[in-house]
Amino acid sequence: MKCRFCKTKLNDIFVDLVNAPASNSYLTKEQLDEPEVFYPLKIYVCHNCKLVQIDEYKKSNDIFDKNYAYFSSYSTSWLAHAKNYVEMIITKLSLNKDSLVTEIASNDGYLLQYFKEKNISCLGVEPTNSTAKVAREKGIEVIEDFFGSLLAQKLKKSDLILGNNVLAHIPDINDFVKGLKIALKKNGTITMEFPHLLKLIEENQFDTIYHEHFSYFSFYTVKQIFEQQGLKLYDVEKLPTHGGSLRIYATHKENDIKTSQNVEQLLKEEQSFGLFDLDIYKGFQEKANIVKYNLLSFLLKAKKENKRVVAYGAAAKGNTLLNYAGVKNDLIEFVVDKSPHKQDKYLPASHIPIVSEENISELKPEYLLILPWNIKDEVIKQLSYIKEWNGKFVVAVPELKVIS
Repeated sequence: MKCRFCKTKLNDIFVDLVNAPASNSYLTKEQLDEPEVFYPLKIYVCHNCKLVQIDEYKKSNDIFDKNYAYFSSYSTSWLAHAKNYVEMIITKLSLNKDSLVTEIASNDGYLLQYFKEKNISCLGVEPTNSTAKVAREKGIEVIEDFFGSLLAQKLKKSDLILGNNVLAHIPDINDFVKGLKIALKKNGTITMEFPHLLKLIEENQFDTIYHEHFSYFSFYTVKQIFEQQGLKLYDVEKLPTHGGSLRIYATHKENDIKTSQNVEQLLKEEQSFGLFDLDIYKGFQEKANIVKYNLLSFLLKAKKENKRVVAYGAAAKGNTLLNYAGVKNDLIEFVVDKSPHKQDKYLPASHIPIVSEENISELKPEYLLILPWNIKDEVIKQLSYIKEWNGKFVVAVPELKVIS
């Protein structure tokens, strides 16, 4: 196995989460009696470029199929984030009705709808039929395909190319970034958002590891990848989304755009944290195990005390956590999710049923485990009524907390 960026042989394991089914492979009732396919979830770190990565055990065209169940528009906080971005970037880049914006992995049009409202031409590139269909219903033009250098050659060049949480999903990262350069206008800008590897390590976010995520990025490594394809990173911002993300700004290396001091400052921060050296990566397995043991201890204690636990958010990160901990439907009665595309199905491996929110009030559980901890404030506000029967919220990452 070789590094997907620099082709160095991979020898160093970052974390081994054993085997699991694809995190978004939700099951129908009929499928509960059928065999499930499990894939290795072993993550490596390249000692040369420090890219953290998984082997492509499960192919991207199998993961992002026509029935893909993740729809971005079911998170109010994520919609607000998208709208704020659109307003900011229009001003920052002086975009107007003559501009073209292309979003890679545009999902259900959660973000491009706000460009459309401003009468700015936009195009989505989205491989999953289920989400692309919803975007088209919003009047957004969508090319239903995977983005890469071949597709980029067919596209009209854009003033802005953006991608939110797509870099991690790309098996051929070099061809993807090559495509970004091809599709970008001479003075155009690329923005990409992705979870920051520093935060993943610092806050034990091992549950953000699953087969859809082929890579986990530091700014240090992303800078190398973009520069190899003739693109320079001229700015970077820290974001609170997904437990701590980065938004990078890139353009053609020959463009005379002043590089922000944020670039050098973040590189120094990553070096100080230890991301340039292997040692910081080698202690992560123990951190993941501590989260696992603490969650299991809590669930077993609740079971012995006849206290009921339900979960909120049938998110991919929740499946990683539950499956690594070996949690089944005897410890968690059900998981609530706002998306009707997930309701009446079951989580892979754990077989916990996915239901609508009214089931919480009917059962009145003592504990509600928030699986997408990155939106815990939104969930706590939404479900504050569980306090009526002294229900408590629980998060497992970065450490187990019971919130009264």
